[in-house]
Amino acid sequence: MTDVGVLPEHISRIDGDESFTFACHPKVKCFTECCRLLELALTPYDVLRLRKGTGLTSEDLLAKYIITEQEPGEAFPRLYLTMVDDGRASCVFVGEDGCSIYAHRPGACRAYPLGRAVTRTDLGFEEHFVILQENHCQGFLEAATHTPRRYTHDQELTLYNQFNDAVLEILQHDAIRNGFIPSHKDVALFILALYNLDTFRRLLLEDQLERIILNKEEKEQLTDDENVLKFAIALLHRTVFAQFFCSMPK
Repeated sequence: MTDVGVLPEHISRIDGDESFTFACHPKVKCFTECCRLLELALTPYDVLRLRKGTGLTSEDLLAKYIITEQEPGEAFPRLYLTMVDDGRASCVFVGEDGCSIYAHRPGACRAYPLGRAVTRTDLGFEEHFVILQENHCQGFLEAATHTPRRYTHDQELTLYNQFNDAVLEILQHDAIRNGFIPSHKDVALFILALYNLDTFRRLLLEDQLERIILNKEEKEQLTDDENVLKFAIALLHRTVFAQFFCSMPK
């Protein structure tokens, strides 16, 4: 496996076809403990699925359950799920019976205890896997056997990863790697297009976005959330970085 840096003691590298044992269910003593003392970053596809799980609009979801943070020097903000102020920083969707939005839970929750990192190479993106083995977790004592690739499939992570990798092409764009800092307008478009799909779709349908006019056929495709997110990713690629490439020496 390609070296991806020094890892903490409780995290170890694992090959995509290497076996590990793990299971999580209500009879495991630590059930839902991994849903507490949590800092959960959300991807755009996570938010798309949370909308379906909660029945909220994307704007209401952003206002009620999501925190946006951006450190000085960062190109784009990071979005996190709000935690309950119960002294344990518990997920807002966890209860005694488990996750109330289990079918639409975020990708990081599906993947646990597996971690996946993606790095850019000359040939594209290369994925790496790690196992997160926290002291409280009793799931590793269960008999169920997996490999990272099979676990990814079983946890229905394939579509999550496809969208996450597409967004990663924006976050690790050559422009960003060369020091390009998006404008406030670009950052606002980033949040709107990727995380506020309902409002983004409405503005597209009403021809309210600057310099973006869609034909009837293109608008008909916007009934599907996944298609809206695909359009949003493509839009950011061709608009946010246009100024960077125009300014590059010929």
